[in-house]
Amino acid sequence: MRKIILPVLMIVAISASAQNYNGIESNLNNLYRLSDAKTRSISPENFNGAKGEGGKATTGTGSKPSRDLGQGWKVSPSVVIKSKTTFTIAEIDGPGSIQHIWMTPTGNWRYSILRFYWDDETTPSVEVPVGDFFCMGWGQFAPVQSLSVCVNPGSGFNCYWPMPFKKKCKITMENIDDEDMYLYYQVDYILTQVPDDAAYFHAQFRRVNPLPYKQDYTLVDGIKGRGQYVGTYMAYGSNKNGWWGEGEIKFFMDGDTKFPTINGTGTEDYFCGAYDFDTHKKNEAGVDESNYTEFSSPYTGLPQVIRGDGHYNIAQRFGLYRWHITDPIRFEKDLKVTIQDLGWRHDGRYMPLQDDIATTVFWYQTEPHAQFPKLPSRDELEVN
Repeated sequence: MRKIILPVLMIVAISASAQNYNGIESNLNNLYRLSDAKTRSISPENFNGAKGEGGKATTGTGSKPSRDLGQGWKVSPSVVIKSKTTFTIAEIDGPGSIQHIWMTPTGNWRYSILRFYWDDETTPSVEVPVGDFFCMGWGQFAPVQSLSVCVNPGSGFNCYWPMPFKKKCKITMENIDDEDMYLYYQVDYILTQVPDDAAYFHAQFRRVNPLPYKQDYTLVDGIKGRGQYVGTYMAYGSNKNGWWGEGEIKFFMDGDTKFPTINGTGTEDYFCGAYDFDTHKKNEAGVDESNYTEFSSPYTGLPQVIRGDGHYNIAQRFGLYRWHITDPIRFEKDLKVTIQDLGWRHDGRYMPLQDDIATTVFWYQTEPHAQFPKLPSRDELEVN
């Protein structure tokens, strides 16, 4: 019989999994293992996720098409969120962890604001327009195939960030639009013990349009506590011709002042591309053409390139993501992240740009968290 030798790292991973597995983190190394975690799911067919309470609705948005079938036949598949109101998507008593969120919101994705609250906090740990939370900042569908966020045809938003909580979880959606909206959703979670060293999930949105000349764009600042930065989504709108991705990203951590600990080499480099995301594809005539090339991978992507139609929609717009899943950026006391908006002048010098930049950043940290900046107004959120 041939002896099988597992790599040392794999043995360590499996051993650690065997000692600590409680259902919060599932992967192929521990998926076969039994757990005391209890699986639950909240949707319009079971608003509180209680055991054996799904499909009992007798009224709902599906009442008319199900009128000949009755209870249990898709009577309540969605909710209507009235204009200028906030709807509570989920309210869960812990301990536990959210494992997956699916939703498909109608209306303007910038005008639907997601908020998450952990335990007894009164200010949200997540406050992001729903489109930007799911890498759809420009209000148009583009497929995303990554480990933590997937966007599937035609507007299936999926989030796989693990979100543990020790006492309570509350998720809301505010509709700031003038029109009512429909929301189909499902929040899949487990009730289980949470490790003492589990940090809380956070996400924050910012937008500046246009960025002032020679000013760095701040993705996030004022983070206080211990944690790790795990992801960036950027909705970038170019306000001029030419290449826009020379700017360096900088991570100031644990007392850094003028100079950061981590300094990138360019925007397309940070998002793990190169040379303008251009593969110089040949056209039907066999001639080289210079074009942006969309891509979507487990950790990085440029899934959306909006090239303009030459009429009213002339601006070039881009959606990019970078997940620090295998390389989280860990901080002990504080964190600030900035990026430059930089292109080229005709004589070969760098040109500071003044573009439309919106970002959503994702991180885990100990609580309490610093209060977020005020969310931009509806007019400041608008994409036109």
